[in-house]
Amino acid sequence: MAKRSHCDKTNVRHLIEAAKEARSRAYAPYSRFRVGAALLASDGRIYTGCNVENASFGLSLCAERNAVARAVADGRRQFSAIAIYAGTDQPVSPCGACRQVLAEFNPRMMVIMASRGGAFRAVGLERLLPRSFGRKQMKNKT
Repeated sequence: MAKRSHCDKTNVRHLIEAAKEARSRAYAPYSRFRVGAALLASDGRIYTGCNVENASFGLSLCAERNAVARAVADGRRQFSAIAIYAGTDQPVSPCGACRQVLAEFNPRMMVIMASRGGAFRAVGLERLLPRSFGRKQMKNKT
């Protein structure tokens, strides 16, 4: 099982700032709800992503999944934390699809949800997606 990351305050703030910067590049002409994400790989590299909307809404891409895709395309498969920033008054958690994608790589990943004014909440992914579907279930197919 993947290990949970120890993220000290400096690392958390750095991830939040990277997510905030990524948010500035979001393409959200329909919802105007811009989101940025910063994914921490086990080797210390940070991969960012932003949401990219589409007129056919189902084709829109979330910031978290964009960060994962970018990291995987660069050969990374082990992640310890992700920060999400939407510029809202309260922290915003990842959608269900993003939770499932994150769990594929580390169901115990630390999820840092940041809001305007510097407040944030950090929780383990397993608290956001209890009893997630994964490799274990695939081994039990009949």
